[in-house]
Amino acid sequence: MSTDKGAQGGVITSYKDAPTGTVTVGGVTYAYRELGPKGGIPVVFFVHLAATLDNWDPRIIDPIAKKHHVIAFDNRGVGASTGSVPDSVEAMADDAVSFINALGYDTVDVFSFSLGGMVAQALVDKHPNLVRKLILTGTGPAGGKDMDKVARTTYYDVLRATLTRKDPKEFLFFNRNATGKRAARAFVERLEERTLDRDAPITVKAFRTQLKAIKRWGRAASVDLSRITQPTLIANGDNDRMVPSVLSEDLHRRIKGSELIIYPDSGHGGIFQYHSEFVPVALEFLAR
Repeated sequence: MSTDKGAQGGVITSYKDAPTGTVTVGGVTYAYRELGPKGGIPVVFFVHLAATLDNWDPRIIDPIAKKHHVIAFDNRGVGASTGSVPDSVEAMADDAVSFINALGYDTVDVFSFSLGGMVAQALVDKHPNLVRKLILTGTGPAGGKDMDKVARTTYYDVLRATLTRKDPKEFLFFNRNATGKRAARAFVERLEERTLDRDAPITVKAFRTQLKAIKRWGRAASVDLSRITQPTLIANGDNDRMVPSVLSEDLHRRIKGSELIIYPDSGHGGIFQYHSEFVPVALEFLAR
């Protein structure tokens, strides 16, 4: 094992080599992958709309796993996890709590992106003692301005991608200028680095139910975010078409003591485009 490039002293630190495990709780079997050194508080990754275990950027997850125990999981009804996708963000948060508790943890750090960030907010609001530190990227608050338009943008970009035979994330996550197109291609290629034990793709029904949940979140009443007292790091690109960048600023204003990074000339996937700049900031934040 120690000769494997994805391992250090027997510890797997490369996401492409992390085995897929399962845990069953409440009649649902959750698929998950873990890597990095065990012990200490794990960093649980909350994934985006339509994503499975195979959608985490190794340039984000690998360097974090060199220092921290990292756990990524498929939400209920997604990828290799059983059951049906809930039609509310709050129910997804309840599932995440069930999963974390089933693994035996009572304190975690949360790294979230997009829909995952909405789930993380709902989880922290209901179970504040479970989360020590919170990273919210490419996301927005309940009732956020134009949040309910995510579905329209998503369907439009999926159509554009289909017509050009590209991955929808190239349109949804990145600007369509030369810099953005380059970053998009590199990101999509990185997601293919894992070749064995790939996850099952999300079903159309599950995808549509997730979009319905996001729309409900966008049209919900505003929540008192001052209740979030955990150290919080917020990041996005300056031109997020999916979850408007102003909503990251809104989160920053309303979560006391939070830190905000907005990356220039980038979209929803700003942290992926700027992974080499973002990861050291995230590591410093988690180590504090």
